[in-house]
Amino acid sequence: MIEMTVTDARSRLSEAVDTARVNHEPVYLLRRGRRVAALIDAEDLATLIEAAEDLADLRAAHAARTEMTDTGEGPVPWEEVKAELGLA
Repeated sequence: MIEMTVTDARSRLSEAVDTARVNHEPVYLLRRGRRVAALIDAEDLATLIEAAEDLADLRAAHAARTEMTDTGEGPVPWEEVKAELGLA
């Protein structure tokens, strides 16, 4: 884990970015001894965002299944969905 103050990061920004990019570890920026931000590799961020979106989709699917179980309703057929959206 790498930490540096915001002031230090200003003067060593290139080094901080390279550290995050090469090591694939966040560089935490501190203000008054507390973490206030982090530098991470752009590809690592994209991977994290994709994983978060996948998790949100899984949670939504689980909630939909739970609601169907609780209400006793079945899934809506795809043809009906297309018709409601004017795609059929």
